[in-house]
Amino acid sequence: MTDLAIRRATAADLPAIVAMLADDHLGATREGSPDDPAYAEAFAEIDGDPHQRLVVGELNGEVMATMQLTIIPGIGRKGARRALIEAVRVRSDLRGGGLGKQLIRWAIDTAQTEGCAMVQLTSDKSRTDAHRFYDQLGFTQSHVGYKLTLPPR
Repeated sequence: MTDLAIRRATAADLPAIVAMLADDHLGATREGSPDDPAYAEAFAEIDGDPHQRLVVGELNGEVMATMQLTIIPGIGRKGARRALIEAVRVRSDLRGGGLGKQLIRWAIDTAQTEGCAMVQLTSDKSRTDAHRFYDQLGFTQSHVGYKLTLPPR
C-alpha cells in the first residue's frame, strides 16, 4: 500500500474535490460545475473555521482522496468533544486499495490529538460498500440518523 500524503485542501484543489463528490450515484445528482461560486464560498467558510479540516490525500502530487473533519465542542459526556467525519471520497479508479483507510486513520489520530471522546459519521443507506468499510475499521451502527432537507433561500 502506498502512503497517502494528507494535507489541508487549498482552493486550487476544488476541481478535484468536486469531481470526487460527483463521482457516484448520489453525487451525480447533486453536484455541479467546480466553477460554481458556491464551492469557493463554502471552501472559504470551511478554511476560515478552526474547527474544520478539509483535507486531500495526494499520491505523486495528484489529489486522489478527500474528506472533511469537524471538531464539535459539547456539553454532554462531561464536556466531551466529538469529531465528525464527512464527505469521504477516494477517486473511483483507486477504491479498495487502502487509501480510504489511511484517511480515516488520519481522522481518528487527529481527533485524539484534539482531545475528542469519539469519532462519528453518517453514511447514506444505499452505500453498502461504505458500511462494510466502516464496520471493518471498528465503527458501529449505534444510532438511527435523521435528516431534513431544507428548501433553498
